[in-house]
Amino acid sequence: MKVVIDASNLAYFQLEENSKPKLNNILSAVNVLEKGGNEFVIIADASLKHEIDDKKRFKILLDEEAIEEVPSGTDADHFILNIAEEENAKILSNDYFREFSDEFKDINSKRLPYFFKNDEIIIGKSQKPKKVKNIMQNICNSALLAFEQKRFETYSKKEGIDFSPLNIAKESLIRMDKSAHDGLGDKIEGIFSKLPMFDKIVDMVENLETSAPYVIFVLVNPKNYKEAVKNAGNISVTIGDRLRLEKNPLIAVRNDLYMIPERFELNILYSDEIENESPYNIEIRVNSHDESFVKMNSRNIASTIAGRIGSWKFPIVSVKPDVLLEKPGEFEIYLNKPDKGGNIGG
Repeated sequence: MKVVIDASNLAYFQLEENSKPKLNNILSAVNVLEKGGNEFVIIADASLKHEIDDKKRFKILLDEEAIEEVPSGTDADHFILNIAEEENAKILSNDYFREFSDEFKDINSKRLPYFFKNDEIIIGKSQKPKKVKNIMQNICNSALLAFEQKRFETYSKKEGIDFSPLNIAKESLIRMDKSAHDGLGDKIEGIFSKLPMFDKIVDMVENLETSAPYVIFVLVNPKNYKEAVKNAGNISVTIGDRLRLEKNPLIAVRNDLYMIPERFELNILYSDEIENESPYNIEIRVNSHDESFVKMNSRNIASTIAGRIGSWKFPIVSVKPDVLLEKPGEFEIYLNKPDKGGNIGG
């Protein structure tokens, strides 16, 4: 771990009245960091050499460049924050740096707090980085736009419908046969209210033409995934029978990062419109703040994209850190042609 030591903050820690800032506070931090095998740099205000309790020893450390002094007239806090940002380092300091919060985002995720016990420093842990609101949806938006720019159609609805197996079946039937059978939803509502859900198939629609086979992508929040999968077979049988299809539609349940819990959307396609494999894999370049979070959600990103472009198999989603992307929430999307056998099955 790389650490920037805020020397002045440590030296002045819990300073008693009429006492001087302590060099030993700084040296205690150095000792602990060295034992932990950490890289560190010590940054001090230009004024500290005039106030420190052991001026002679402090001057030796300055001359040996063991301690780096901020140039006179330079704001030491800004200097420290800049170094930490450039080196992706932590800051050993109890200063909250509030006046710089607009310029340097999420400072507390970099700051290592500390206290002293019997003249020995105890170094705490930094806070977990704040997650930029909706970063997963922003990434999916950019990826889907990239597919659209390559002339692929994508499913864009994100409002969602109240989740239940009944509503999935109803909405599928309404969308698949709406133009020819107005009022079908009311009929379904009535029959489902009288019978146990999916327990019995009732012949409701007469004289329907046989339709081509469908694939229904059921887009759900991850919390509703298991229930949707559990009921997929019954939903398929119900739809196939109601619409007199030669073959029941395939139900493909996909985690979708746009869906909040207890909501779903449907992307319904003819089977000949389905891409067996994703035409492109997705490379996501992110800043260090978001790298682990995006990696953790990469499978759900792949599922979201597959369900909305109509791909049976998931694209491979790779996440790579990029030092040029400095701020939380920054990312770049690249689509790459897959190698043979390079996709992950969904």
